[in-house]
Amino acid sequence: MFAYIWPLGLVVISNVFYHICADSVPEKANPFASLTVTYIVGAAASLIMYYVLNRDGNILREYGKMNWAPFVLGLAIVGLEVGFIYAYKAGWQVSTAQLVASAALSIILVFVGYFMKGEPITWNKIAGIIVCLGGLVLIGIK
Repeated sequence: MFAYIWPLGLVVISNVFYHICADSVPEKANPFASLTVTYIVGAAASLIMYYVLNRDGNILREYGKMNWAPFVLGLAIVGLEVGFIYAYKAGWQVSTAQLVASAALSIILVFVGYFMKGEPITWNKIAGIIVCLGGLVLIGIK
């Protein structure tokens, strides 16, 4: 059970820090310059963790196993991060920006799962879509 839950716990804790930090990027700092620091730190942490978890690992051999996904993921991450930084600079509140984005994303991913991965659209998922839309109404998205 722990192996099932800890990854999402890490996502939640990391997301809390992520949004605090994204909202704390100095107003006058260019978001893309800020992200270069973010990615240097992230790359260093990833490299360290690779060797901590793979003492005899060969990172260059691992790079040879890559397909298109890490490259597109890199672009998607830039879009996510700069999007939130600009959203906070535009006045979105930390308490609502992620909520709105997650509700919209949840709805979209139900259909992505169906069309791209063959996942069924169940009554629970339909109810979830209704709850997401209701939540957007309740927090007053215009």
